Amino acid sequence: MGSRPKFVSFFAGARGLDLGLEQAGWECLAANEFNRVACETIRLNAPELPLYDTDIRELTAERLTADLGLGRMELFAIVGGPPCQAFSTAGRRLGLNDARGNVFLHFLDLIGSLKPKYAVFENVRGLLSAPLEHRPHDQRGPGFPKLRPSEAPGGALSFILGKLRGFGYNTTFTLYNTANFGVPQARERIIFFASRDGMEIPLMVPTHDAEGRNGLPRWLTVRHAIGDMESGKQHSASFPENRLRYYRLLREGQNWRDLPQELQREAMAGSWLSGGGKTGFYRRLAWDKPSPTLVTRPNMKATDLCHPSELRPLSVEEYAAIQTFPSGSKFAGSLDDQYRQIGNAVPCRFGEAIGGHLRAFDEGRLVFNEGVGRLSRYSGTDHASWQKAISEQDRQLLIDYVETPQRFEVAS
Repeated sequence: MGSRPKFVSFFAGARGLDLGLEQAGWECLAANEFNRVACETIRLNAPELPLYDTDIRELTAERLTADLGLGRMELFAIVGGPPCQAFSTAGRRLGLNDARGNVFLHFLDLIGSLKPKYAVFENVRGLLSAPLEHRPHDQRGPGFPKLRPSEAPGGALSFILGKLRGFGYNTTFTLYNTANFGVPQARERIIFFASRDGMEIPLMVPTHDAEGRNGLPRWLTVRHAIGDMESGKQHSASFPENRLRYYRLLREGQNWRDLPQELQREAMAGSWLSGGGKTGFYRRLAWDKPSPTLVTRPNMKATDLCHPSELRPLSVEEYAAIQTFPSGSKFAGSLDDQYRQIGNAVPCRFGEAIGGHLRAFDEGRLVFNEGVGRLSRYSGTDHASWQKAISEQDRQLLIDYVETPQRFEVAS
């Protein structure tokens, strides 16, 4: 394998994770991406990289090993970010019943067939509680049958872990805030590390801290990322005038709650009576804090990402800087296409931290640290806590998934 760990990337998107791994000294042998515009982006930035621009379900282990000249178990890692919409709390949460959830299953099957030494993948927090089978909310409660075991919260993740265990992999995971790893963005994602040799890969140790505790540097901020950027050379979406009139009244770090009280209900219109904190409405970023999670469009009313001092959404260039893409990175497609690709990506600097962590573990250089500190604003999101929290019924269900998987087949 040489001195550079070799990996194959699936659901590569704009290659945020891949670029980070390469910055950590890894070598990408090939990438797979189905979205046409994202494929154009990959070709713009890495024209020599072998690219499978097809649905992952059309790829087999036999084809990949033949194309890449790999023997079984020779690959260092398979990495990817399977579509998260199937598990997102913002969506319908169909879990593995969703077609996108099914591509997740094929991704797992490729791990089982190719047998890389490691597998690394990321997803949203909603995966922790997503069921294997989704029952619509209007078919629950009094008058309806109890939820079946496969409809219980956590069933999807139980299934995923069971499949990996059946392939011989020991999997660890937790929810990480990327601001703890030098990214100027408070973005939280679950990172899974799976080891073919049964080794338990420890959690990553933060390199940055909100308050600079334990001798660590403080979190990087929006100012660090975009403070020196020239506005005139950027490409940005816009806000309609009916929103700009309220933004003119807000300073950096403020949102709709900071409007004059008599204007708040008027500004929120039909959203005034909706639940939740609604902090994304009329949101100006603060210069001296990390950015909130970058979404797929910075001018969606409920998740606005307004420049700290200018009357416009963040630009594509500012998006890329906050996601720590290398300077000069190119993104194909329309303005909306570019925002979406960048917003969906793993921040490159976080990818580099992931790559450095796993490489140090593999080479026996990792310093084990029991007290890694707070990794996210949520608790109980690591593999050990999650396993303790699931019911005995769910534990038996996980065993059943492995022993009789045909009972839990999901339609494509």
